Amino acid sequence: MSHHKHDKFTAAGVLVTLGIIFGDIGTSPLYVLKAIIGEHGIVSSDLIYGGLSCVFWTLTLQTTIKYVILTLRADNNGEGGVLSLYALVRKKGSWLSFLAIVGGSALLADGMITPPISVSSAIEGLRLLNPEIPTVPIVIVIIVILFFFQRFGTVAVGKAFGPIMLVWFSMLGILGILSIMNSPGIFVALNPYYAYNLLVNYPEGFWLLGAVFLCTTGAEALYSDLGHCGRANIRISWIFVKTCLLLNYFGQGAWALGFIGQKLPQNPFYGVMPAWFVIFGIVIATLAAIIASQALISGSFTLISEAIYLGLWPKVRLLYPSNMRGQLYVPSLNTLLLVGCIAVVLYFQESSHMEAAYGLAITLTMMMTSVLLIVYLRSIRKWSILAVTGLALLYASIELSFLVANLEKFPHGGWFSLVIAVGLGSVMFAWLRSKTIQSTLKEMVRFSPYIENLIMLSGDTRLDKYTTHLVFMTSSREKRFVEKKIIDSIFLGKPKKADIYWFVHVHITDEPYTMEYTAEVLAPDDVIWVNFNLGFRVELRIDYYFKQVLSELVKNREINLGNAGEYQKLIGEQALGDFKFVLHESFLSNASELPWYDHLILSYYFSIKGVSASVADWFGLDSSSVVTEKYPITIRPKREQQIHRIYEDNNSRQVQARSKAEGVVDQI
Repeated sequence: MSHHKHDKFTAAGVLVTLGIIFGDIGTSPLYVLKAIIGEHGIVSSDLIYGGLSCVFWTLTLQTTIKYVILTLRADNNGEGGVLSLYALVRKKGSWLSFLAIVGGSALLADGMITPPISVSSAIEGLRLLNPEIPTVPIVIVIIVILFFFQRFGTVAVGKAFGPIMLVWFSMLGILGILSIMNSPGIFVALNPYYAYNLLVNYPEGFWLLGAVFLCTTGAEALYSDLGHCGRANIRISWIFVKTCLLLNYFGQGAWALGFIGQKLPQNPFYGVMPAWFVIFGIVIATLAAIIASQALISGSFTLISEAIYLGLWPKVRLLYPSNMRGQLYVPSLNTLLLVGCIAVVLYFQESSHMEAAYGLAITLTMMMTSVLLIVYLRSIRKWSILAVTGLALLYASIELSFLVANLEKFPHGGWFSLVIAVGLGSVMFAWLRSKTIQSTLKEMVRFSPYIENLIMLSGDTRLDKYTTHLVFMTSSREKRFVEKKIIDSIFLGKPKKADIYWFVHVHITDEPYTMEYTAEVLAPDDVIWVNFNLGFRVELRIDYYFKQVLSELVKNREINLGNAGEYQKLIGEQALGDFKFVLHESFLSNASELPWYDHLILSYYFSIKGVSASVADWFGLDSSSVVTEKYPITIRPKREQQIHRIYEDNNSRQVQARSKAEGVVDQI
């Protein structure tokens, strides 16, 4: 894709990248090797060498090659993530929306588990100092503070967290080197034979892939946060991050080899630390774990904003805490993730229990990303069939293996993340399906026959003026057609007289930061059609943009406001006249007859819509200038049924029967 100014390597950018992007994958050493060996597992050389070999090749094939090298190339004007990738290829087939829904919902579900497992793994290190310390309340307090911090934006987060993560990764590397010095032969685990031996020959070794997979779960967040930091900063930073991670993993393995035939006395992450350093290690690990949560949270905000503009999520409120490109905050999602994280902590209590719930959902996201990436490389990048097929087979074998291994976790907690993913996915599916149903029911009429009527209505001196500028938000991109409900709104009942009638369409582009408009005067000083083309990451402020358009048209003498235009410099916007934005909200009519599944979907849709942002808030309109009109959606109108009158006495019934026989219509 095209290059962007924000996609430049800078030292400051790398520091922010460390704080925002690599928190999730960077804290994997807290629990990965511990999960591979198992809480009650016996240490063996095959297990250690095989586990480390699997970790190395997973980070290389899955994180480095798939995400850092290949997937980061699939940016949508600087934006990343499974939905940005979907936006690039969605015109290639409607079936791709299913991949977007599964991938997006699974990533959001993973965002509810990353903070609890990362923070819990770090805080549980305090038990080395006091075995009786209650960790759950501490974890919850930290998570609450973390989510409170989100409202200030990722710029503040990155500046504060970047230096800490630099210390964290440096600590990982140094501790790993010190431990490896006692057993340098640990590097033989780089040989892929040891991974093969573990998966094929070690008892139940294949199922350990579920634990191995935890070392790469943050790769999807890395891609989702592309817009926050830029591709160059991520790629350069990853060299340093991966080196430190591998040094620490291999250092933990070298330490664990000292317990062959035994159970590990403690988490190998803390085992590589000198006794005097443990307290410092716990503090730094806790800070890093807090930062680890940030990658998924920032990625979740990005994902939801993209889902909204792609028609996959309700129109909730979006805030932009800073002027830096790509920064946003979603209050409703922040609350949802906070509640979900607290529920995870309270239900699972221990990080070792959370490991079972962690990884299964994100496996699905990675698989969906892989399919979308294959479509992108073939259809957009024009890769050869041979190259695309080879890549598809490679990652199908890798990710299907991870999926099967992670399914073993399902009864032990994996169901939790899948339940969350299914719930979030149902919202996405219902939103998309209901929009499809409604789009087929829109009654459009040709606009040109009504232009003359609008001119006449605007000049009719017998009617009181409704407003100077009457603005209708229309879903029609072409001025040839307009919704019938808009025409009815103007002419039915008491006609709405205005000096100028505006018809405004907002088109959300697949590119993130487009800000353009077109304006066409269909009748001088009476009827104007405006099309806004806004990127899916641009804040909607239609009220503000509209006034800019109006001022420009007045300045260019395309609109004559009479004497008012002469006083614009003196009294500002008031000289432009008053405004009324007319919005339409739909509801499901009781007169509809539709299949039970469509009725269920639409009922679900309208119940969700009732708690999401209003249309006026969504468009960024001043509520004082907004008129909202409701209209019914009637789907397959119920068959007309004749109701018959009955009479209480026999004489009346005889009269009724005789009247029917003679074809007489009763008059009431």
